[in-house]
Amino acid sequence: RWLSKSVMKNFLFIFFLAGFSVYAQPAFQVIPLGIKGGVDESNLSAYALTAIGTQDYICLDAGTLHAGIRTAIKNKVWKGNATAFLRKHIKGYLISHPHYDHVNGLVINSPDDSAKYIYGIESCLSVLKEKHFSWKSWANFGNEGEAPTLNKYTYQTLTPGKEVPLHNTSLFVTPFVLSHVNPTESTAFLVRSGENYLLYLGDTGCDRIEKSDKLNQLWKAITPLIQTKKLKAIFMEVSFASEQPDNLLFGHLTPALLMEELEALEKICGVGQLKNLNVVITHMKPQGNREETIRKQLIDGNTLHVNLIFPRQGKGLTF
Repeated sequence: RWLSKSVMKNFLFIFFLAGFSVYAQPAFQVIPLGIKGGVDESNLSAYALTAIGTQDYICLDAGTLHAGIRTAIKNKVWKGNATAFLRKHIKGYLISHPHYDHVNGLVINSPDDSAKYIYGIESCLSVLKEKHFSWKSWANFGNEGEAPTLNKYTYQTLTPGKEVPLHNTSLFVTPFVLSHVNPTESTAFLVRSGENYLLYLGDTGCDRIEKSDKLNQLWKAITPLIQTKKLKAIFMEVSFASEQPDNLLFGHLTPALLMEELEALEKICGVGQLKNLNVVITHMKPQGNREETIRKQLIDGNTLHVNLIFPRQGKGLTF
């Protein structure tokens, strides 16, 4: 027999809610271990990322590790001992570029770390092998470089535009080259979990000032993911306030330049496609009231109505 109209309406309503809840389920958890771009060595760029439902984290850059894990434990995001957590749950490192504020935690914690992979494009890994993990400056914990190699870390060179799995996690990554004071290279990492994506950009200048098309190429690549709502968040740096002169940017963004690039992205995606897109602001360089100024300029200039997020060290984010 046919269901009554009232029963059918209730059934359809419940079915709609169930479908909506599945669609709205978060795909990623991110714990910021460090959020800043300088001065405070206990709070430098590093974001622990995992697929929801697992504790197999990959670290997006590694400026600060131990101090950030301790802060997350203090905030009851995680439990236990910081070193034990680092050894057991951080499964590898995606390093955008080899500047110290993005690798300091990796180097300093290497004697107590466990065996894992370090991922990066060739120009990044070559500096780690030749400079940071060399016996002239530190013990060589890598599997390549100056002898003897201690073989704790295994380097995996990433090919721009090619997706690869991240060992001991359910995640995949596709790298894209960025310009960080042209011709110096940085990297954006497009991380996938199932059909969901998260984009993390290392340090980058805007295309116009860098005389580059690297961001334009990245925007074209991610446009289908934005249009289909599969891209859950973009992590993007804003190091200086908008008053910073172009010749003193050193390959970084300001609020005005971030919005310039997001407007370029919207032109490719279509008008209104960026509304409510999660944009996480990273790498503010502390000095005086600069961080407060950056926040205000971003909020005041947010004509695209993206969802601006200002992360806090040791406080979890879900997307």
